[in-house]
Amino acid sequence: MLKWIIKFFSIAAAITIMSVSVNMFLGPHQIAAGGLTGLSIILENLLGVDRSLIILIGNAGVLVCALIFLGKKMFFNTVIGAALLPVGIGLIPHMTVIEDIMLSMVVGSVLFGIAVSILYCHKASSGGTAVPPLIFKKHFGLSTSVGLFATDGIVVVLCLLVFSVESFFYAVFSIFITSAVMHYIESGMNKKKLVYIISEEHEAITNDIQTEVGRGVTIVPAIGAYRQNPVQMLMVTLNSRDHRQLLTIVNKYDKDAFMITDTVSDVHGRGFTYDSGSV
Repeated sequence: MLKWIIKFFSIAAAITIMSVSVNMFLGPHQIAAGGLTGLSIILENLLGVDRSLIILIGNAGVLVCALIFLGKKMFFNTVIGAALLPVGIGLIPHMTVIEDIMLSMVVGSVLFGIAVSILYCHKASSGGTAVPPLIFKKHFGLSTSVGLFATDGIVVVLCLLVFSVESFFYAVFSIFITSAVMHYIESGMNKKKLVYIISEEHEAITNDIQTEVGRGVTIVPAIGAYRQNPVQMLMVTLNSRDHRQLLTIVNKYDKDAFMITDTVSDVHGRGFTYDSGSV
């Protein structure tokens, strides 16, 4: 029950952020940056129908697709966001917070990207064109950020036809910013360090890494090409904050140790995606 309560309030917070983005930053400047929210901005200007009603009707069709292609669990997750979004759009004031169009577009796009990423983190969505990217990811392995960019293209083209060329390009830039924010949250915030170490003091270094840093070490047998001498290469994956401590340990035993450090964006397994004590 506690998990469902936390999940509900997380989705509600994401919907609130999304509604603020649309009503206070993108909508006032006619920036229809894709999605059902962007389509609602266009149709509101064309038909005079409140955008919250348009989103409500559109999400009804989206829920059917979620049930068919994503299953019951995703359907129920989508129901929450799809029901809350028209409410959020209807309750959040329609007002211009920033007069400068470029700055308003940037702020609104960043907020929108954060909101969608929170929803995806909880395997939920706000309905609209946020569902097709999930379908593409499940059935075709396409990144959600790329999928969102593709599905929003149709709405952006409509923006060009209904509004102006300036609004069209602002909408395009908005999608790029939103996709970049989502990509960074999905992968960039989870970056790890992969370190290779070759040293004659590999035993002492291994012991300190395991006891002081609390990370496992993989010993890889290797052969030096120049002298053809066998060496022991250590391979360690750790959080960025632990990298400095690792350097201190290596320098303590061997200042001439050969080290290669790479940055990786996705690590799965014991100590990273689940606790070592859970297996």
